[in-house]
Amino acid sequence: MLVQETPKLIGNVAKSSGVPIKTIRYYEELGLLRSLGRTEGGFRLFNSDVLERLHFIKRAQSLGLTLSEIKDFLNVHDGGELPCVHIKAKLQDKITAIDEQIQQLLILRQELSGLVSGWETIPENPEQTICPIIERN
Repeated sequence: MLVQETPKLIGNVAKSSGVPIKTIRYYEELGLLRSLGRTEGGFRLFNSDVLERLHFIKRAQSLGLTLSEIKDFLNVHDGGELPCVHIKAKLQDKITAIDEQIQQLLILRQELSGLVSGWETIPENPEQTICPIIERN
């Protein structure tokens, strides 16, 4: 005989996971989590797998994935498949975007270094400029 798990109250889920109740409600509203229903007092009840899902959501967010992307991955999982192939492709896209950002930041750094190295403490005509270093092309 299977032992049926006791549903977890939203407050206990928040305490166990470290995720605020308001965030848990938001995740449920977005479809990332599903409650089993509510108590007579109106508190949401969740399966024990909610802690695993919350951990996955928080880890995926820390890797730069959006809640929409995470929802898609959870939908694949809920459909009985592992979403690893989808996640790998999305993480590769993130790496490409980061590489592009790094290149843009290096260009900006070079420009800023050039401005700072050409710093003039007293402009020739101070009344005609706000800051000649920034205004110079």
